[in-house]
Amino acid sequence: MTDPHEDTPPPPSENTSGISAEQRQWAMFAHLSALLGGLITTGWAGGIGCFLGPLIIWLVKKETMPFVDDQAKEALNFNITLAGLFLILFMVGILTLGIGFIIVIPIMLIVGIAALVFIIIAAIKANEGVAYRYPVALRLIK
Repeated sequence: MTDPHEDTPPPPSENTSGISAEQRQWAMFAHLSALLGGLITTGWAGGIGCFLGPLIIWLVKKETMPFVDDQAKEALNFNITLAGLFLILFMVGILTLGIGFIIVIPIMLIVGIAALVFIIIAAIKANEGVAYRYPVALRLIK
């Protein structure tokens, strides 16, 4: 009699990308730190809070963890792009003597919700070991 489990292949490993759990975790933190920075500064202070977290993680980990280097730069570029966009929208509202805010505020809300969704997707993908690219981001940091 043969063992029915003898020919069964071993279960696939959780991480087939070859990226360590520590790198995946730091990459996820790079994306999520933008949300934390936005919550702490409540989106004000010129959007600095949104890209401060990814910047710090990138500066600390870029030499030792290649995947974190890539994902932190991606998070940093996306959040710099967002901060620039929000600054432009805010200036449009100011320059139109406040009337432009009727249009600008709904646009800011839509962009903010979309950014939240993209950041969560990026964090999940980074934790899976997948290099995520935001659909809209100026690649300022290379």
